[in-house]
Amino acid sequence: MSVDARAERCVLVTGGSSGIGLETARGLASHFDVVGIVARNPERLEKAAKDLASTAARIETFQADFSSLAEVRRLARDIRAKFPSLSVLVNNAGVWHKDRTLSKDGYEDTFAVNHLAHFLLTTELEDLLVAGAPSRVVNVSSSMHLRPKSMNWDDLMFEKNWGGFKAYSHSKLANVLFSNELARRWRRLGVTSNAVHPGNVRSRITRNNAFLNFLHRSPVARLFILTEEAGAKMPIYVATAAELDGVTGKYFVKSSKEAKPNPVSQDEAEGKRLWEVSQQLVDAVSFAPAQRP
Repeated sequence: MSVDARAERCVLVTGGSSGIGLETARGLASHFDVVGIVARNPERLEKAAKDLASTAARIETFQADFSSLAEVRRLARDIRAKFPSLSVLVNNAGVWHKDRTLSKDGYEDTFAVNHLAHFLLTTELEDLLVAGAPSRVVNVSSSMHLRPKSMNWDDLMFEKNWGGFKAYSHSKLANVLFSNELARRWRRLGVTSNAVHPGNVRSRITRNNAFLNFLHRSPVARLFILTEEAGAKMPIYVATAAELDGVTGKYFVKSSKEAKPNPVSQDEAEGKRLWEVSQQLVDAVSFAPAQRP
């Protein structure tokens, strides 16, 4: 590895303009020279950059809509143009939909944004993570990933039997399944991959549901729902803790504890299948960007 590649230690946080992502970026700013934040909304991205301007790190902003895989590909090019290496990638961006919604590429949007976009971005940034090795990928999942008994292989896009929580929990299972498969594939490259559950946090993830949004931000919720700052402690810990050097393929919950994930997420055959299916879905977009049925 060249000296120039390690002259500055860079970290990237997706969904970094608000919520857990913003607080994670803030916490990581004292550990790294450069903090990059990715967000869909340019105004919110600019506001977040100003908010983080007083931190010790240099702040770089990247705008992209994770509902479009073409934008994710472009985002990866923009990042490679700015960063010679990456020490940490925090895959945090996520959505939850009340009604079934299609991505720009015609895929079910919860799966597209929460999993496919991060699958594509991570694999596109492999060279930067290898250049920054020993480096870490932190995949922000949820305890909701424990609910499914398996991936919904027969109807991955939930064209039948749709449910917002069902689609979300499957996307979170995909996060952990991908995290573990990535750990196996990149172990020899000096890149670790771990998944985290930050806790039940007040955030913008419920913004598409008026009732849940109100409930999360009600005075009663403050008694048992974490603040965004508290929720960020988990990804910050997994991104920086010295005791986690070389630790990979694990699942951590709040209070910095390793926990047992959904058994499905540890199935190597399932991890390989998800990787192959994800690659096929991503590759299909480059050849057929038009909406599919």
